[in-house]
Amino acid sequence: MVLTILGIIIGVILVLAAVVLIRTAMFKPYPVGEKAESPVEVDEEKIVRDMVDLIRCKTVSNRDESLVDRKEFEKLTKLVEERFPRVHAQCSPEKIGKTGLLFTWKGKSTEKPTVCMAHYDVVPVDESGWSQPPFEGLIIDGEIWGRGTMDTKGTFCSILEAAEQLLGEGYVPDNDLYMAFSGEEEIDGGTCPDIVAELERRGVKPAIVLDEGGAVVDHSFPGVDAEFACVGIGEKGSLNIDFEIDGNGGHASAPPVHTQVGELAQAAVAIEKHPFHFQYTKPVVEMFDILGRHSTFLYRTIFANMWLFRGALEAMCSKTGGEINAMLRTTCALTRIEGSKAYNVLPNHATMGANVRLMGTDTVENSVEYLNKVIDNPNIRINVVNGMNPSIFSDTSCEEWKKLGEVISDTWEDVIVTPYLMMACSDSRHYCRITDRVYRFSAMKMSKEERGMIHGNDERIPIPTLIKTVQFYVRFMKRF
Repeated sequence: MVLTILGIIIGVILVLAAVVLIRTAMFKPYPVGEKAESPVEVDEEKIVRDMVDLIRCKTVSNRDESLVDRKEFEKLTKLVEERFPRVHAQCSPEKIGKTGLLFTWKGKSTEKPTVCMAHYDVVPVDESGWSQPPFEGLIIDGEIWGRGTMDTKGTFCSILEAAEQLLGEGYVPDNDLYMAFSGEEEIDGGTCPDIVAELERRGVKPAIVLDEGGAVVDHSFPGVDAEFACVGIGEKGSLNIDFEIDGNGGHASAPPVHTQVGELAQAAVAIEKHPFHFQYTKPVVEMFDILGRHSTFLYRTIFANMWLFRGALEAMCSKTGGEINAMLRTTCALTRIEGSKAYNVLPNHATMGANVRLMGTDTVENSVEYLNKVIDNPNIRINVVNGMNPSIFSDTSCEEWKKLGEVISDTWEDVIVTPYLMMACSDSRHYCRITDRVYRFSAMKMSKEERGMIHGNDERIPIPTLIKTVQFYVRFMKRF
């Protein structure tokens, strides 16, 4: 009897192993279409000159209007008019909202309009941490230094350069093309919603919207050495909250059993011990399916057999955290805590701040409910500072997705194109109410170091990267 049971167990294991190996062997990369031979010549000197001068415009946005120099924003607007005369003459420039610049390039048809987005405001700078001045546009060793070179004056400049060149060649796009720019994206300002509202009022339903987001990267996915282009088809929501608790204060020499800060600390431990549940959303499932086929045997085995190894993947993510974990669940990062200003004084009021990145079915409301349940402390109240729910997911079965992938492949040789879930928030989410084809791709190849410069010190862009971004937009505009 025992031998029979053992034989059955061994048989099941062998069948299971065979199924796993067969599925892994069949988990091969998808076929790639033929690449189009489409060299693009651009005026590199003009591009560099324009970019340098755009960087010299200190368009720093701030929630405190008294800290914003509007003259710098006006300087940029005048520079755009001067450097891109064809765009200004032929694309019906409009100022919309507080800082919006909208250009309408009439095409042969109004049926499938395109929107190219970027923002020209930048985040504040602590100049003491920079090796070079952040607003002089210095060129050092083939790189343009300055705040905004990556985020996103490089894209802003490239869109305008591509349009200016094509207009000079007499090109007319197949469909209307809108170039929509905001000067307050970094502060979640109202300009982009104003632009979307205006397009909606005009009955414009974009066939495709392209905004900042992913990039061409490498060594950023387990087991994959090849370069791949991450195109965001959705983004997580963002929620800022304060955990607040009141007390009687007093001298610290005779503290209660649990101080206000101590209770907040217990809440912090509870939150980290009880993370949000895992969710396999459309962009992540598609990313695993595409990139998993290019990974090493071990990882291919996992991604080809998620029905078996899902638990192991989740356990690994729970233990290590990081980017893969953040793609699979709503995260809650505890970022600040404040109590008394003095060491020997108990606070009357203490707070702990957190940034929550919402995913999938999680919303502002049910996430607050979950966190209240986890901390299980009636003395602590949760105050929502601000928040937005996750975006919808864009279509990846449409002709526009296919054409975008072709443009990317034509620009970066042998790159794998994959959807992904964007962790950060962008202005593009506002377009989701008028189209389900919003794609987030910054059209640049970025190393891990370069990605770390975004919002950080010593932000800079290699000139060849900028030139290739312009070439991408030339191809993109001609394809749509």
